[in-house]
Amino acid sequence: MYDVNLSILFTEVPLLERPAAARAAGFDAVEFWWPFDTAQPGDAEVDRFVTAVLDAGVRLVGLNFFAGDLPGGDRGLVSWPGRTQEFLDSVAIAVEIGVRTGCRSFNALYGNRLPGADPGQQDDIAIEALAHAAHHVARIDGQIVIEPLSGAPRYPLRKAADALAVIDRLPRRDNLRLLADLYHLAVNGDDLSTLHELTPRIGHVQIADAPGRHEPGTGHVDLLGVVRRLHAHGYRGHVGLEYIPSSGTADSFGWLSKEVV
Repeated sequence: MYDVNLSILFTEVPLLERPAAARAAGFDAVEFWWPFDTAQPGDAEVDRFVTAVLDAGVRLVGLNFFAGDLPGGDRGLVSWPGRTQEFLDSVAIAVEIGVRTGCRSFNALYGNRLPGADPGQQDDIAIEALAHAAHHVARIDGQIVIEPLSGAPRYPLRKAADALAVIDRLPRRDNLRLLADLYHLAVNGDDLSTLHELTPRIGHVQIADAPGRHEPGTGHVDLLGVVRRLHAHGYRGHVGLEYIPSSGTADSFGWLSKEVV
């Protein structure tokens, strides 16, 4: 069951028009990175976002917490000294959006290693922040997913084992799971042929081909084979399309006509 990430696809139209564009293209589920410029958007801005999703008739199945200045190179606030409250402010808003839309999966980007900061202290900050966030999300029976990333040299979670090691440090971890982005894992050298062994610990899956981060079939990764193995081993969540279309968004879905999951 595929959903479309509207922070990277359908960028030809304004953000609040993308849910309707996705529905018109045949999708009934969507996900977003943090769709606001700040950790604490105003009520009216949140209302406009929620209304755009609901009016389009699509399900919001994934939402990132505020992750800082992504275009500027930030990759999350979870381990950033002095910004925990900012992160938790976005958690509270995300939970509110979850209540209103039914979204139950939230991505907490870990954050870069910072110059002059002690990595051990950053990790301790991250564990405390994640524990608070997991408690808030549990109130709506939600989950937090932790994502390894590529292309961010200061981001410390590179492989699936790195994300799982963070989760294993938490005293309560029943609603924290791995976000298995097949593009990032492949680029970082994880063995995707054995990824199905982690199925019970995977909370969400995203796909893009490598190299290039374009749609399936443009690179050399057997994305659909990996997805089939995950389904065969019990994965029942959505698979997010989080790729940069090699041409226009509408032209990047041809592979779907050949794929039934």
